[in-house]
Amino acid sequence: MYRYDAVDHKLLKERVAQHRGQIERNLTGLLSDEELRPIRLQNGLYIERHAPMLRVAVPYGQLSSNQLRKLAEISRRYDRRSGHFTTRHNMQFNWPGFKETPDILEELSTVDMHAIQSSGSCIRNITTDPFAGVAPDEREDPRPYCEILRQWSTFHPEFTFLPRKFKIAVSGSADDRAVIRLHDLGLEAIKNDAGETGFRVFSGGGMGRAPMIGQVVREFLPRKHLLSYAEALLRVYNRHGRRDSLYKARIKILVAALGVGEFTRQVESEWAYLKDGPSTLTDAEFERISRHFAPPPYENLTDDVSLFTGETEEAFTSWIENNVFPHKVPGYAAVVVSLKAPGHPPGDITDVQMDALADIADRFGFGELRVGHEQNLVLSDVRRRDLPSLREALFPLGLATPTVGLLTDMICCPGGDYCNLANARSLPLAKAIQEKFDDPRRLCALGKISLNISGCMNSCAHHHVANIGILGVDKNDKEYYQVSLGGRQGNRAKIGRVIGPAFPPGEIPGVVESLIEVFIENRRPSETFIDAFERLGVEPFRARAYKGRDKSKLAQTDEMSHA
Repeated sequence: MYRYDAVDHKLLKERVAQHRGQIERNLTGLLSDEELRPIRLQNGLYIERHAPMLRVAVPYGQLSSNQLRKLAEISRRYDRRSGHFTTRHNMQFNWPGFKETPDILEELSTVDMHAIQSSGSCIRNITTDPFAGVAPDEREDPRPYCEILRQWSTFHPEFTFLPRKFKIAVSGSADDRAVIRLHDLGLEAIKNDAGETGFRVFSGGGMGRAPMIGQVVREFLPRKHLLSYAEALLRVYNRHGRRDSLYKARIKILVAALGVGEFTRQVESEWAYLKDGPSTLTDAEFERISRHFAPPPYENLTDDVSLFTGETEEAFTSWIENNVFPHKVPGYAAVVVSLKAPGHPPGDITDVQMDALADIADRFGFGELRVGHEQNLVLSDVRRRDLPSLREALFPLGLATPTVGLLTDMICCPGGDYCNLANARSLPLAKAIQEKFDDPRRLCALGKISLNISGCMNSCAHHHVANIGILGVDKNDKEYYQVSLGGRQGNRAKIGRVIGPAFPPGEIPGVVESLIEVFIENRRPSETFIDAFERLGVEPFRARAYKGRDKSKLAQTDEMSHA
């Protein structure tokens, strides 16, 4: 894990003092609310529906146990004893006092944490695979590159006020678990025929009002050119990105307007002035950063599967099957700690859970945790022989829900309960679906199904790439929910298709049940929901969801949604 040095500490100290001065000037009337807005946003400070919200950065999702304890302490002292993990690895505090935010940032700085660039029209928190460094299919550990990009992008003077926010994700594995194709800049670590490390570069991806899959702009970028090429790409975006419309300002609109060929040509032309210049990533600098991510002192163990032979406890077996993942080191496993307990908002965690989980990370691992975009946590280095004891420690905390990857392992934004931008509430809907599908045996029998709920078109819950996506919309000042099907993450990332008119909230659990019924009736042995959907097409699912409704209205609405 990267350890901050004297330069990092000085930077954080100065940033806290700067923020404190800005807040004090605002409170005394020397800095207007409008003048404060862009600079408070780049410190992660929002003014939401009921109170300020502070978004704390967790760069590339890596947390130490001490940092998690600090988050717990802050939640007790300044919030309502809980926090919320987002799809960008950040933690949000939903009830901090406006005047207290400088004190919170000062507290965070004592454990090398901050809220820098967790909002604003700048380069946001870099994200990656929560299994980075331990995944058996990993070609290259992406964390050093994430840290290099973090240091390069922090306070970059040229990219402080971009046309819109800019999101970067890095994947180092054969399977993309970082959703790189749905980012402004997606980087896939690969090796060329000569065995040299580099990147396949994607750009122009994104969700929101106009979801798009990113396109390849370079098949192979040598490692040393990572920063200079990123700089060239951002310069083209900064120069030509739309600033006249908030909804057309993302880089995906520019790539679509120019065409990927012309966009790539402009990036390569700009890169010609930067290539082999001061931004070149030297081997020495890469090695300096990489040393922070050296493997921990693993024991010499074996994968003794006999540890689980004859296990009769059904819940434990289900937890092993769904929440425990392979590790590249024999005798170890990566364990997903579910934040999706029935009746609890997805992604939320209490101060008690944070403190206990920090102790668990010390006891069962090397004092580190990961945050994933699916709003769960990961203990990356657990001895397989300790799995029974680990579950025993997690269970009373409500952190052992054995549903990772199943229907109720939902990604869900805070929605209208907190967010000013939301058209509808997400959390009550998530709870209703959890209650509808509360049978663990049935969930396991259904297999892998992703269901995500966003409260507005900003798509914070990634509903576009869910097998079943639910989007809150406003119809005459009433909450309705639009359903899409067929989205998927990974190497075959795909945007889901809206099936027709929106439903009132009370109908959504029944609609989901109808969709599941079609799957059950038509599935082939071992077939997943998304595979069945792609084989059957949308029509049988749509027909069941709208059974008894006006078909002419359905056809008209569906045509409009795909115009």
